[in-house]
Amino acid sequence: MSNLEATGGVPGPGRIGRVAIGDILRKSARRFPDRIALTEGARQVSYLEVERDANRFANYLVSRGLKPGTKIATICNNSVEFVKALFGIHRAGLVWVPINTMLGTSDIEYILGHAEVKFALIDDYLYGIPDRRALLEKLGIDAVGIDLAGKAAALQLGSFTQLIEGQSEIEPEIAFDERDLAMIIYTSGTTSRPKGAMHCHLAVTMAVMSNAIELHLDRNDGITGQFPLFHCAAHVMLLSYFAVGAKVALMRGFDPLACLEAIQRDRLTVFIGLPLMYQVLLDHPRRKDFDLSSLRCCIYTMAPMPRPLLERAIQELCPNFMQPSGQTEMYPATTVSQPDRQLKRFGNYWGESTMVNETAIMDDEGNLLPPGQVGEIVHRGPNVMLGYYKDIAATEASRKFGWHHTGDLALVDEHGEVLFLDRKKDMIKSGGENVPSVKIEETLLAHPAVMNAAVVGLPHPQWGEAVSAFVKLKPGASATEAEIIEHCRDQLGGFQVPKLVRIVAEMPMTATGKLRKVELRNEFADYFATVQA
Repeated sequence: MSNLEATGGVPGPGRIGRVAIGDILRKSARRFPDRIALTEGARQVSYLEVERDANRFANYLVSRGLKPGTKIATICNNSVEFVKALFGIHRAGLVWVPINTMLGTSDIEYILGHAEVKFALIDDYLYGIPDRRALLEKLGIDAVGIDLAGKAAALQLGSFTQLIEGQSEIEPEIAFDERDLAMIIYTSGTTSRPKGAMHCHLAVTMAVMSNAIELHLDRNDGITGQFPLFHCAAHVMLLSYFAVGAKVALMRGFDPLACLEAIQRDRLTVFIGLPLMYQVLLDHPRRKDFDLSSLRCCIYTMAPMPRPLLERAIQELCPNFMQPSGQTEMYPATTVSQPDRQLKRFGNYWGESTMVNETAIMDDEGNLLPPGQVGEIVHRGPNVMLGYYKDIAATEASRKFGWHHTGDLALVDEHGEVLFLDRKKDMIKSGGENVPSVKIEETLLAHPAVMNAAVVGLPHPQWGEAVSAFVKLKPGASATEAEIIEHCRDQLGGFQVPKLVRIVAEMPMTATGKLRKVELRNEFADYFATVQA
């Protein structure tokens, strides 16, 4: 039976009841036109300005003949103009394809080609890189620019500010549905070629509403915005704060001094960062020169917080810490670890499922497991992706047994909290024992000289896989590989102690702070075969 038949011939509400990403901005702009939505250094931008320029850009895109469903890429780092353009893209009914600006040319070419992008917005200084410009020309992609470096004119690149001049401030009337494709966000590529996770307006909006409640947001809040907006976590946080009329302090990358200045200048209430960022912030020689008393909450994400660091941060920075988790395919957040739990237990606790999700632990046969048993984290909820673009097989695999599969191994403890153990692919099988790489990494991070750590399983003729650790030391710190192994031996079981520790100058990372363990596995794949020989 069709919906029209089920309602006795009464049609749906249409646009009156529409759920759309672009509507998030309009609602807050009407409620709080003069409130500050964005800061970028000393620059302050109101909700009304963002609203008007978003509409101008949307009308420009429509005037270019771009139809709803057309793919438009952004190759941009954080800026006020980028945010305005984002909402303009959504208002025009286009499909947003964000590009990680730190990717190599081959990966950018793959994404642009795979997504069939024909139009792009790019920062002028990035367009000035010869291989970037040549790539867009090779693919026949029309480009317009955000003139951040004052190079657009010299590059014969139409600039965002100039292009929206004279365009109407009234939102264009574009017909689309909340289930229509709104964006294709490609995964970080930590293991292989990225896959394009497709999301509709409803999925993103539901995640935003859930975050506003779970993170206790209100109009008086403000958050540091150093994470790149081409990443789903930064994008959804921007939308979540906009939904309640709060502010976001945009930054292009993590600069501890810029963060400290922004917190004091803009009276920000929330700092969000990786554990390493908290370490740098706490150790900054000028930290005590700044008034950070406005902070009411600190959010850490993407990695567990070592116990000594968390205890110090709670004591010296802010009493309330939270850890939300999620992934590109299930628009974040899916779980949140609340402040009252932080000092009661330590480890990679992801907390409880958010109000919009249903979370469970499943074995390989599709059975849901009781508390205490290890299996894969699976979710159900309206924030799940539509699927992987052009990849039916991968989409079907992700939905096996009627749940979204995350690839993360965990258990639910006696308090109902999700305790993350490892990625399925990162669980090391050594001598018949399962060794979670994250457990070894937590031990390594507890060493006073270690700043970052990555643990992988390398092929070994006797053990199958050998626990192998790669560590980066803190600036000015010293430790030998033998000392680090001895530290592990004091804390871990014999089969868990790394058989290899290698001190490295830099870790292979994605632009969003995720370790690219695949590069370590590939580079050292023959290490133990060579040693044995």
